[in-house]
Amino acid sequence: MTNIERRDLGLPYISDNEVFEEQKKARVLTQKLNTVDRSDFDVIGKIVKELLGKSDGAFINPPFYCDYGTHIEVGKNFFANYNCTILDVAKVTIGDNCQLAPNVAIYTAGHPTHPDTRNSGYEYGISVTIGDNVWIGGNSIICPGVRIGSNTVIGAGSVVTKDIPDWVIAAGNPCRVIREITEEDRRLYFRDKEFDDEAWQDVMDREERD
Repeated sequence: MTNIERRDLGLPYISDNEVFEEQKKARVLTQKLNTVDRSDFDVIGKIVKELLGKSDGAFINPPFYCDYGTHIEVGKNFFANYNCTILDVAKVTIGDNCQLAPNVAIYTAGHPTHPDTRNSGYEYGISVTIGDNVWIGGNSIICPGVRIGSNTVIGAGSVVTKDIPDWVIAAGNPCRVIREITEEDRRLYFRDKEFDDEAWQDVMDREERD
């Protein structure tokens, strides 16, 4: 098998010239994205569309870094804030209406633990899956093989090493479930602070339109 075939099967592989050749398009596009006029939102959106391919309303605040782009699949209304890094050696699947705060890193790439094996040059990629309506707080790291459930919030600074279920707030290093998200959270925007009546009516109107 070629190293590209090995990589795509989730087997250990070597980053050889063929692998680097596949990465060239993403490097060109991320360079373009990261040097574009930051106020030209239309151009940014077009570059993001070309980089990620299948996307609907995706927007990324540069700078942004990835290995391939083609291994990243995002749903509707995806948003990533400044300085996001996605090492998409394996597939990264992200659902609808997901938000990544600044400095979020998603890693599918890894290396063997034992130094002798690691020094052989072999590495691997294990896929990451993130559900719908997920918000990942700033400076969080999502490690290879993790699945994050829908409607979940990952607190800032978390290191997510294991799966996180639906409808929870989770945080920490390693990331752990803190509590479930309930109906009591619906009208709150920060801790115990409630939406004012005007904003809350707008929220309700937007839900009806959707």
